[in-house]
Amino acid sequence: MFFRQLATKEATLSYLFGCGSCHVAVAVDPVLGDEDWFIGEAKKQDVEITHVIDTHVHADHYSGGRALAERCGALYCLHESNAGRVGFAFEALRDGQHIVVGNVVAEVVHTPGHTADSICLNVSDKRRVGDATGAPWFMLTGDSLFVGAIGRPDLAGQEREMAGQLYDSLHQRVLTLPGEVEIYPGHTAGSVCGAGISGKPASTLAFEKRWNPLLAMQRDAFVDALTQEIPPRPAEMERMVAANLGR
Repeated sequence: MFFRQLATKEATLSYLFGCGSCHVAVAVDPVLGDEDWFIGEAKKQDVEITHVIDTHVHADHYSGGRALAERCGALYCLHESNAGRVGFAFEALRDGQHIVVGNVVAEVVHTPGHTADSICLNVSDKRRVGDATGAPWFMLTGDSLFVGAIGRPDLAGQEREMAGQLYDSLHQRVLTLPGEVEIYPGHTAGSVCGAGISGKPASTLAFEKRWNPLLAMQRDAFVDALTQEIPPRPAEMERMVAANLGR
């Protein structure tokens, strides 16, 4: 497996990973204007980008997902809940689906809460020694779980309901994984997608369980805390969402 992380605009973290021996790769959460970086990295690694995935319809930046997919001839992928919501065709991802790129497998995990369509990706390497348990090597957590923080729940309104959904998503779909699983989030410090995000671009589930204060709370306390400290809405949010929806 090869793995690349790109720190880009609006404190966003984008990803490129895949199987070098089989010459295939997946791009995740590319920002508009970064397409050349992905194409250049793919060329260096001698891989073809077959899937471009947005972990949700972004509200804080313009997605480069569709543009990159078009340039690469790749599938542009979103969670299936966006059917009828967006103004373009896309590859619908469902919970539990496995995206296979050579010896690398990315499992789609639906984690509503930050947005209704949010997903995480459990990534495994079938050739990795000692991975007989079936646990993923790492998880791309999108805007659901950050290092030291949790994704904001208010972008679609009904913030208390969405905060409750996010608690359930994290405790039922993410924190059940082994503590040694690495996490790579969609943002670092400076993003308005969560309050108190660390500047560190990666962590482990065990570290977050120990040091992320919201993860130690019961559901009601979690909802109260998450809805009391919400950053200002992203600048040009309506325009960005409309563009990312293809409207």
